Amino acid sequence: MSVDLIFVSAEASGDEMSVDVIREIRKHAPDCLIAAVGGDGLHDVGLTSPIDVSPLGVVGLIEGLKIYKEVIRIADETVAFIIDENPRAVVLVDSWGFSIRVAQRLKKQAPHIKVIKLIGPQVWATRPGRAKTLSDCVDHLLCIHAFEVPFYEPYNLPCTVIGNPALHRLPKGNPQRFRQEEGLEPDEKVLLVLPGSRSSEIKKVAPELARAACLTSEECQVKTYVLVAHSAEAALKSQELIWPNNTIFFSDLERKADLMAASTFALACSGTVTTEVAAQGTPMLVGYKMGWLTWTIAKAFLLKIQYASLINIALDREAIPEFLQGDLVAHDMATCARAYLESEEQRGVQKRDLKKALDKMGWDDAPADEIAAKSILDQIS
Repeated sequence: MSVDLIFVSAEASGDEMSVDVIREIRKHAPDCLIAAVGGDGLHDVGLTSPIDVSPLGVVGLIEGLKIYKEVIRIADETVAFIIDENPRAVVLVDSWGFSIRVAQRLKKQAPHIKVIKLIGPQVWATRPGRAKTLSDCVDHLLCIHAFEVPFYEPYNLPCTVIGNPALHRLPKGNPQRFRQEEGLEPDEKVLLVLPGSRSSEIKKVAPELARAACLTSEECQVKTYVLVAHSAEAALKSQELIWPNNTIFFSDLERKADLMAASTFALACSGTVTTEVAAQGTPMLVGYKMGWLTWTIAKAFLLKIQYASLINIALDREAIPEFLQGDLVAHDMATCARAYLESEEQRGVQKRDLKKALDKMGWDDAPADEIAAKSILDQIS
């Protein structure tokens, strides 16, 4: 028996989106048969990927070119699997470089299979020409922002605006419960480190975040927690990374929201997790670094926005301190972190800014996974 839907994701954040939407689909259509290609996160909904996508966990133009042959091989394997299963529709989650290759191959080899893209490329920030590229091989786009839709209207690509998936992904955390369970004092300060999950992030960003955490803990009395994806746990615990003494590596997703809510301040690798942290009302700084050549090309020819964090983009100002590329320096991040840890007033200012940004991003709207699930089911009904 062939399946109804196949979800395809290439990284941990894509797995999270897939899992959220699959759960919602099963609520509305429990008989819908679903398969998936992706990572270990799919186990949360009882699915196992038939294809290893772990080599795809890199970011950047040059980094992507280095694994080009792997991308092509995995795309070909994925398409062969999809055609063999013959679903009614395929949902390609995020990951532009990989998703577009799968979509293009499917359109040529199996045009009867409907292709749905869950989260589009950031055409408002870089490469608006991708709107046409996507329109040529995708039947429906589930996008985050209403302002994305006009980019696709000239190409007649149907769009459904679902909002930001990270806004409602987690329940409101219970900081008191977490502190009690962990044996923390009510006023004990917690430093949360979010080092990313992609291999390129662990290589380029995590070491500076770890050093910043060490420097911060030397001058501030804090308890350090590192939130890790299962796929990245071994790399983050390796001897190559030096963390503060008694650092706790935390991978319990059921208590993730409680940890975020209980944290006093966070050092975060830029990504969707920053919106999740913001939704828990926890102040933070954001860091990121990609290959220097990729960054140079992006700054010169591609990027049309000033900030990396969606919170800052929504506010059009730097409410969350950003440390990007050459500014990703442990000493400077530690100085910033200490200032926030020592000033309740400074933390309060950012918390109010987070709330303003979340309101602009659709905090009060229906959850993105619910809207996405209903739209996908409409596409195959």
